[in-house]
Amino acid sequence: MAKRKRLSPMSMGAVGSPTQDVRGPRAPIADVAAQTALQAAFDEVSHELSLARTSGRMILSLPLESVDPQHLVRDRLTEDDEDMIALRDSVRARGQQMPIEVLDLGDGKYGLISGWRRLKALQALQKETSDPQFSVVQALVRQPDTAGDAYKAMVEENEIRANLSYYERARIAAKAAEQGAFPTARHAVRDLFASASRAKRSKINSFLVLYTAFDDALRFPAAITERQGLALVRRLSEETDAAPKIAAQLQKSPANTAEEEQDALSQLIASVQGPAQISRAPVPPTPPQKAVTVEARPGYMLLTGAGVDAALIRKIETLVSKHK
Repeated sequence: MAKRKRLSPMSMGAVGSPTQDVRGPRAPIADVAAQTALQAAFDEVSHELSLARTSGRMILSLPLESVDPQHLVRDRLTEDDEDMIALRDSVRARGQQMPIEVLDLGDGKYGLISGWRRLKALQALQKETSDPQFSVVQALVRQPDTAGDAYKAMVEENEIRANLSYYERARIAAKAAEQGAFPTARHAVRDLFASASRAKRSKINSFLVLYTAFDDALRFPAAITERQGLALVRRLSEETDAAPKIAAQLQKSPANTAEEEQDALSQLIASVQGPAQISRAPVPPTPPQKAVTVEARPGYMLLTGAGVDAALIRKIETLVSKHK
């Protein structure tokens, strides 16, 4: 009987290397399919990366000089020195922790939407240290549909992170309208501060009056308190010629500090208002006297009418007793 030969998966050559694949050469169609699948995967990844970038889900490292901080009119008029020092120290020690938001302007240029303080801190550190780590800023690229949407994004962040004054809120609404982002300043207040209460929006609209009347005359408008601002608005509503008088005085004697300007405003409000009127409590009307009819004869007197009551009788009895 012939012995059966055991077959292995492949025959080994004399030096131990596998012999030619019994399946034959790889078909060209397989290579084409593999390349097509690889290209499709690459295109999908590229599309997702592009979508993440344009939708603001990808953080980019941008050169500081590529970001224009004045692309939008800023809502903040002043910066707190202590807060800025604290922010710079934080960025120096830990780096930038929160990305800014920018608008792609094309040609490698970007317009700042939000993150003005972070950008300023990086600029100050780069100037101070020349350290390359401070020459770039981490940013999210946004693509707002309208200029109004860009202003909304800026205002929304600062409403959360910054304690803006009513004057600053009114001013950014007016500036956004002046830039054509909204039909009017009041439309801007309604849309920019849509999440605010009706009372808060009403106060911002009141401060629009101050912005219109005094923006060129005030040096420290952000320092105007809510109470002082509303009092000034009431005064302007009562005196039609008060605004030019106050503005002229402010420009004639410009203040050197916010405190000086606030004192000057208080004095101007009082002077325009005129001497204080003494408030007197109204005098209550004299109650009508109750009628009493008297019929008198020698040795006889008859009292009749609504005024004849127990109190009157006691008075008469007291008088009679004294003449006994």
